[in-house]
Amino acid sequence: MRISELRLLDIVNVKDGRRLGPIKDLDLDMERGAVKGILVPGASRSWGFFGGGRSEDIYIPWDRVKKIGVDVILVDAQDLPDVESD
Repeated sequence: MRISELRLLDIVNVKDGRRLGPIKDLDLDMERGAVKGILVPGASRSWGFFGGGRSEDIYIPWDRVKKIGVDVILVDAQDLPDVESD
């Protein structure tokens, strides 16, 4: 699978079924040729003007990726500090 194909998939937390969004960026280890983690946009806090309502991006280590499917990537993001439960 190519990186361009990964960016089209939505990220879903397997612990609560919540959609975290698409991949914003990848953290790559260029020396080993491996993916270290993925970055997804933070959740909206409010309807702020000019996009000011977004929180910090969420970093998910690659070892938390459980399954890459046709439409989604399933991750275990339950105890990551940037992911808040509603």
